[in-house]
Amino acid sequence: MQTAGWEEEFREYVRSRGAALLRTAHQLTGHPSDAEDLLQNALTKTYLAWDRIQDRAALDGYVRRAMVNINISQWRRRKVAEYPSDELPEQACGAEQCGDLHERLDQALAGLPERMRAAIVLRYYEDMSEPEIAKTLGISLGTVKSTVSRAMAKLRCELGIPPQQ
Repeated sequence: MQTAGWEEEFREYVRSRGAALLRTAHQLTGHPSDAEDLLQNALTKTYLAWDRIQDRAALDGYVRRAMVNINISQWRRRKVAEYPSDELPEQACGAEQCGDLHERLDQALAGLPERMRAAIVLRYYEDMSEPEIAKTLGISLGTVKSTVSRAMAKLRCELGIPPQQ
């Protein structure tokens, strides 16, 4: 049973860390409303487990892990209902029209397949090591290395950055 003190502590945590966690959720999903839903689901799980979380310094990790797990579960459910199309949807803003590098990077990230996007976000946004990413995504270390390498090559190509030698 939650007490009023725990609820206030949880509210304060969400107030202070919500924006950063939402940015992570956006990088995982590639879509603002999906990111909000993902963060809300992860915070719900965190709230329900609040009294069992002993190390308050590990809260961000707990929420990020919940977001990754929820997102992976959603990928698996969605795969059955998604089919390739002959026509690509119109893009709101092409890379040439977007002067802001961050906006261009967000677009390039959104164009990556889900596993590649997750690996890049965990590696470069969350600063996780390759073994941590492998454990989080449930894939081998070699798969993490090749996925990150291929994703970086795609991002460089999309952003017009020459390949590394």
